[in-house]
Amino acid sequence: MKTTLYTILLSSVIILSGCHDSLLNPTPESVLTESNYYNTSNDINLAVLGIYNRLQSRKPSDYQILEVPTDNLYLSANTLIEGTPEMDMLSVNATNPLIASFWEASYNGIFRANAVVTNIDKPTDYKEGERAQFDGEAKFMRALFYFDLVRLFGAVPKVTSILSVQEAVNIGRSPENEIFALIIADLEAAVNQLPSKAAIDNGRANKAAAMGLLIKVYVYLQQWDKAKIELDRFFGEFGSSFSLLNDFGALWKIASENNQEVLFSLNYIDGSNGHNLSTAFLPNSGVIGIASRGNEIALPSWSLHKKYLEDDTRKKATITEWWIPPNTPNVPAIWYPYVNKYAVPHTQGQSGLDLPILRYADIVLMNAEVLSHLGQYQEGLNEINKIRERAFGNSDHNYSIADINGEDSFLELLFLERQLEFAYENERWFDLKRSGNFEKIMVEEERLFNYASQQPVKIALKPQAYMMLFPIPQRQIDQSTTGVLTQNEGYN
Repeated sequence: MKTTLYTILLSSVIILSGCHDSLLNPTPESVLTESNYYNTSNDINLAVLGIYNRLQSRKPSDYQILEVPTDNLYLSANTLIEGTPEMDMLSVNATNPLIASFWEASYNGIFRANAVVTNIDKPTDYKEGERAQFDGEAKFMRALFYFDLVRLFGAVPKVTSILSVQEAVNIGRSPENEIFALIIADLEAAVNQLPSKAAIDNGRANKAAAMGLLIKVYVYLQQWDKAKIELDRFFGEFGSSFSLLNDFGALWKIASENNQEVLFSLNYIDGSNGHNLSTAFLPNSGVIGIASRGNEIALPSWSLHKKYLEDDTRKKATITEWWIPPNTPNVPAIWYPYVNKYAVPHTQGQSGLDLPILRYADIVLMNAEVLSHLGQYQEGLNEINKIRERAFGNSDHNYSIADINGEDSFLELLFLERQLEFAYENERWFDLKRSGNFEKIMVEEERLFNYASQQPVKIALKPQAYMMLFPIPQRQIDQSTTGVLTQNEGYN
């Protein structure tokens, strides 16, 4: 049976974790109805952990729809994941299973968040601050899921309560401005309700993360004055709590994954509650010291690869260029670039590397973007240069005001820096869209680079404006009342 927006709503049950160590082992152990659940603070706590579980399970596959259709990544010849070839060639249609899975996982998380918000006042045994924290976590996560959905699909159904079957099949799409209003309201509530990162378990939402996501929403909406107010508030309140790590590569090591740069991340445990992202990009026969086998689903495009300067430390931490196949001693390395950003020693398909959702580097670069739109180019360059100084270990590659000629050239440098900094962190699709460069950049992608001939393989694509929104999944439309859930333009 397919789990969709509507079949999820056919039942009032919620799958919850029964494990003591909370976020790290959210193995479902019970299915409980509303009538006998949400009665204690522990019930609500477990329900909140169930919300995180939905993002934990979805996140490792997000690259298939947020990186593969960009100029960062292309499919290997042996990829068998249904729906990815269409993503790779910008030929997505409404029956694409990747789109449907993303939609369903996101709404499942929203329904779990709604269950918490709806039942938050039932328990009477909260300790001081618990009710506000749990409500804030649920609203933060609901905002995060909706932010993903509205950016990918545009107008989507707005669900903020527990619906009956009849209500579920008759709910249509709400305008984007209504979805964004809900997101902003949820995040403002979360900012007021959540504790600091230091005062809550790692892997749970916190006040700084809620404020950071609110900044991101305002930047996406191009509401620069509001974004600046929140940025000033963030730096005023958390300026000493977060900073860039000196070593970019340390962000992608288990020993240093919980650090002062990460505002919010998802927790995983190798072998028991791991993810497959550390396996996904490795060569099929594995990498010595990392894993005995890889899945080699996708490879780094030359379009991105060539943009890294040799002394940019992000290059080595993002792409491995030369590879020696395992069990082949005394052979020279071969040119075989693969994505290594998540390549830590792990059980195949069960990596314990935490996955950052929001980093301080993003706050810095959003600050640069906002400053540029307010005409403060030198101040904006100073922010970009903070990122570049970390990347190069010195100021030799810093930008000066002479490197730009107005807003357009500034933004060109900014989005290049974002591409290099956040490669394979699922930011590229959104940046191509909001920068207005999708149709221009995605006309051609340089994929495989032939090291012998020093020539890349170029693929011609046909991007069109309507593709910046994905189609509403057809199986959602089919299960709603006829005419209620409409399709995006270009996919009929």
